[in-house]
Amino acid sequence: MKGTLRFDEPMAKHVSWRAGGYAARAYVPKDLDDLAAFLKALPPAEALLFVGLGSNLLVRDGGFKGTVILMHAVLNTVRVENERIYAEAGVASPKLARFSAKHDFEGAEFLAGIPGTIGGALAMNAGCYGVETWEVVDEVQTIDRQGELRQRKPADYEISYRHVALRPQGVSAPRSPLPASQEWFVAAWFKFKRGDGQAAQQRIKALLQKRISAQPLELPNAGSVFRNPAGDYAARLIEACGLKGKRIGGAQVSEKHANFIVNLGDATAADIECLISMVQDTVRRERGVVLEREVRIVGDSVSGSGEGHGR
Repeated sequence: MKGTLRFDEPMAKHVSWRAGGYAARAYVPKDLDDLAAFLKALPPAEALLFVGLGSNLLVRDGGFKGTVILMHAVLNTVRVENERIYAEAGVASPKLARFSAKHDFEGAEFLAGIPGTIGGALAMNAGCYGVETWEVVDEVQTIDRQGELRQRKPADYEISYRHVALRPQGVSAPRSPLPASQEWFVAAWFKFKRGDGQAAQQRIKALLQKRISAQPLELPNAGSVFRNPAGDYAARLIEACGLKGKRIGGAQVSEKHANFIVNLGDATAADIECLISMVQDTVRRERGVVLEREVRIVGDSVSGSGEGHGR
């Protein structure tokens, strides 16, 4: 292998909440070929977690007993190919927005407001300001547990609000013999229209200013914690329940934006997860609405129970 394998890697370094446990193993691939070789060499039952900027992820305090693949700043190629823009999964979404504007494309500006990587944006159909990632995807490249690469079209996936999954058997693209959860995005080709790059840059600046004014970016957070329920906003419901400023340990419902939970400096993953559950319970009890998490929670609690796999 050409990459770097680490043991007992502190995941608080790799998630934007700056909290959580350790990964048993973490691999930083040198490139896509190296990633393929590494995956092929892993035991078939090994739990895997692909991590970009960790802006939508919480690793429980008991840690993740499998292997984490650290993608950010590794698979980070972005270029123009035949009037499409190719970006690897480790590219930060704001970087793609700026690159597109620089090369006189319009339509990528919304990506500047997504604080994660392209891989994460593809996996959850991330979006903001009324646009979602898969609206501008033309084609994707994936990798499976055996290191096999595939190219797929949007038609091969079931895509909805914050949800992406391979369609059942019968689609035109080749199918993996493994479950969909065993196939990960490594790159995508995006279709943006040619236009005024300077105007796009100005829109990016305006969107970033709007984000700075509305979100608690001065404290570690993972962006929106809950999906917006149909016809409503999670932040409105949380605020209506009087939960702004509510604390458990070092975790707090942001006083600036109610759909954000911030780390005041010493929050544990358990603090954050308990606060998430408390918000869900309160909104369900007082407003009759079940808030679905947008963030992923993986790994074991200190007692040893919990999820073992996620993206």
